[in-house]
Amino acid sequence: MTGPARILIVDDEPPIRRFLRVALEAEGHRVTEAASVREGIDRAALDAPTLVILDLGLPDGDGIEVLRTVRGWSQVPVIVLSVRSDEAGKVAALDAGAQDYVTKPFATSEFLARIRALLRDRSGPAAPSVISVAELEIDLAARRVSVSGTEVKLTRREFDLLRLLASQAGRLVTQAMILRTIWGPAHEEDSQYLRVYIRQLRAKLGDDAADPRWIFTEPGIGYRFRGR
Repeated sequence: MTGPARILIVDDEPPIRRFLRVALEAEGHRVTEAASVREGIDRAALDAPTLVILDLGLPDGDGIEVLRTVRGWSQVPVIVLSVRSDEAGKVAALDAGAQDYVTKPFATSEFLARIRALLRDRSGPAAPSVISVAELEIDLAARRVSVSGTEVKLTRREFDLLRLLASQAGRLVTQAMILRTIWGPAHEEDSQYLRVYIRQLRAKLGDDAADPRWIFTEPGIGYRFRGR
């Protein structure tokens, strides 16, 4: 048996997403959704899913772009779910790092069995639910943060911002990606808005922008969380 998983569905068809959500939640999994290449990449970075179900025909590009981008930082299992049945398309997806390829329409029982098989294959070391860096501890499941054992009260947005940066520890996260992921595409250019939240977050964590312990600024580009 496999335990509950965090599953990201990247598909631009609402009926497919609803159908999959109902089937997966019935098996106890937690489901998040994305409907485009950009949103899929952002949700994968923010949510750290256990498994990704990926459509290739997305409105802003090819789903292969999601797969290749996510493979830059994660080996999360990916099942491609697509109407494309040609051999070349399947080979391209598998070569890009997909673990399985299912053609629409599909049999629900077989599809769920493939998901269970992939989750069993990945049932070794699980992704950490707690991120610890020096005195800072971030409990992802409980949404709790502490510094030197003292709890730090963060707003929902502040926690989401910290979680996104910490999940990409050691990597540069651009301002645009942070704004899209936390606040949505309409705020992608609101860099001043982001700076205010970064300043508030640093103040609560006791992090000094001039001599940072955790959050480092890449001027004009974005932010980098201290590597673990």
